[in-house]
Amino acid sequence: MQCSWKSMVLLALASIAIQYTAIRTFSTKPFSLLCSVGLTPTGHAVNCSLRDLTRLGQETLEASDQGCDELLPQSPSSPSVSFPSYNANKRTHILILATTRSGSSFVGQLFNQHPEVFYLFEPLYHVQLALLPRLAQSRNLAERRVILGAARDLLRSLYHCHLSSLESYIRPRPANHSTDKLFRRGASRSLCSPPVCEAQLGREGQSLVLSDEGECMRRCGPINVSLAADACRAKRHAAIKTVRIPQISDLRALIEDPRLNLKVVQLVRDPRGILASRIETFRDTYRLWRLWRATGRRPHNLDLGQINTVCEDFLRSVSTGLARPAWLRGRYILLRYEDLARFPLQKTRELYRFLGLVLDHSVEDWIINNTRGSSDLSSRQKFTTVRDSAANAENWRVKLSFDMVVYTQTVCQPLLELLGYKTVYHPRELRNLSHSLVEDRTFLPFF
Repeated sequence: MQCSWKSMVLLALASIAIQYTAIRTFSTKPFSLLCSVGLTPTGHAVNCSLRDLTRLGQETLEASDQGCDELLPQSPSSPSVSFPSYNANKRTHILILATTRSGSSFVGQLFNQHPEVFYLFEPLYHVQLALLPRLAQSRNLAERRVILGAARDLLRSLYHCHLSSLESYIRPRPANHSTDKLFRRGASRSLCSPPVCEAQLGREGQSLVLSDEGECMRRCGPINVSLAADACRAKRHAAIKTVRIPQISDLRALIEDPRLNLKVVQLVRDPRGILASRIETFRDTYRLWRLWRATGRRPHNLDLGQINTVCEDFLRSVSTGLARPAWLRGRYILLRYEDLARFPLQKTRELYRFLGLVLDHSVEDWIINNTRGSSDLSSRQKFTTVRDSAANAENWRVKLSFDMVVYTQTVCQPLLELLGYKTVYHPRELRNLSHSLVEDRTFLPFF
């Protein structure tokens, strides 16, 4: 059928109008964010060129609108992230970077429960104890360098399964590579299972399940470091949890080491929650804080640096990570404890996708069994991972006095704003647990 020149002009104008409308539709979406993290409905990288937007507009306006909706996170807590493909056979080394009483034991168990992950709980404890037991949190740069240098060297050795390097820091030094002084050995399934612990084998040669850390020590006896090294090499991945590295920048040399394939999970928590947990757990160290809470008067000799240091290190470390330096590309993810407590399965899946690991059903089962416990149980047992995780996330609001909260959020205000923790201005607001003090905030890894 022949068309007049007027018809051709009208068709051309209609096509331009459709393209313009589609472009305007896409321009109202936060494409700067989508481009930076690679969010797409198909899992491919976003190309934000005008040519591609025009092409999408030509595929009908309805399809373009649907595509935009799919690009956006379905909820603030569940963004759709396009992760790069990984070599499933490549060994991944994981470091959980945290501070004391921030939920790091729970996060460590998310990897400890995986049958292909060799997990170590706080091996740097021995470095601190052997070198500078009273100066581990010192602000003196020279003193911190001593510990950090030794810590980095030990971490590198442990990831390569050279566990004999740990013997130099254990007191008393192991005889014939055997010791019963390894800190929290029972927190690692690999160190309480064959071949490290032959007592774990039942009559038919099947591995038994130990009920707690103490049972591991009772049934397994001293640990043979050489057998532990064999167990490390037999696993496809390795994970280490530590609260003894202050900032992500302290790990740069390890992160840039191409032989390690190291990925860091930085765990953060509301500093008010950290303070409340420490007061309950470390009663001697935080005795004056408890006195302040009981009397309403702050002791003149109270060590305020105990919480100031936490916020300063967190702020520097998180600021570095969120600035996205090239040396952290694909190596760093920020995780808020409160998000994990509210959405444990979802956040664990996100962690595993970032790390390129397959989430085993045993990990999911453990999460279900350990996030629905009683709040009373978690308050009685200091180091248990069995708790009502959602209720536990903000229970600090009934454990701290209002003036203690005011002080903490004043000195930690920049950190609170950066991480999305809300400030309270009245005691009634503090105790109103129906209103969360955690903003919906998404922290995406970058690749």
